[in-house]
Amino acid sequence: MSTKDWLITQLVMLVPIVNLVMLFVWGFGDTANPNKANWAKASLIFMVIGVGLYIVFFVLFFGTLAATLAAPGRFR
Repeated sequence: MSTKDWLITQLVMLVPIVNLVMLFVWGFGDTANPNKANWAKASLIFMVIGVGLYIVFFVLFFGTLAATLAAPGRFR
């Protein structure tokens, strides 16, 4: 793949929803370059890890907030 191909790939990744669809197409399709396919699979793995960490942070933050608001006298 040339630099031009990678620049176009990165531009496609800037478009919401399209980026997710294209990662699946490139990662699991038959016509993609093997380098792009591996990059797409790795990007999907990083996205899953990021969403998982976001959910953990969300649960911890709002769980702590709910506990604090439920018993205002206990946390002084």
